[in-house]
Order: sequence, then structure tokens, then C-alpha cells
Amino acid sequence: MLQQMGYDVVSAEGFLAALEASEAPNLNFDLVILGHTVPAKDKAGIILHLRQRCKTPILALLRPHEGAIPHANRSIDPEPEKLIAAVREILGA
Repeated sequence: MLQQMGYDVVSAEGFLAALEASEAPNLNFDLVILGHTVPAKDKAGIILHLRQRCKTPILALLRPHEGAIPHANRSIDPEPEKLIAAVREILGA
């Protein structure tokens, strides 16, 4: 969906892949989105890893009944309209 809107997207499936993507020397991210299927402890680990390296905004998509994710810039329900609005707001688009 975000690619169709013209955004460049790098996907990482799994905890280790996310950590590796965050360390790629040729990539500079404007926003990190943590999907709603990512377990809470993995979200926390990825955020901790990112916060030690950069100030890139982090948008966390929530599982049902999951509260706001600590240290993420925003936590929202994984609804397309909310996702698009949050991405535009965070990126100033």
C-alpha cells in the first residue's frame, strides 16, 4: 500500500532481519513501522536497538488489546486509513 503511494519500502521479516536492515550502511530510513504481528518483546528489542543508533521515528501497529508501545513515537491500530494518516503526519507529507 505504501509503495503504491510512492514511498520507498524496505521489508524485514523477523527479529534478526529487522536488526540487520537497521544496520545496513547504505540505507537511511525516514520512518520505521513495526507491524502488528510482531510480538511485544520483539518490538521492544527492535526499538531499543534502533534508539541506540538513531532518532528515526518509529510507528508501532498494535495487536488487539495491546497498549501503546513504550519508546515508539506513535502506536496505532492497524487500519489502513490510520496508517496512511500517521505516516503522512510523521513525515510531514
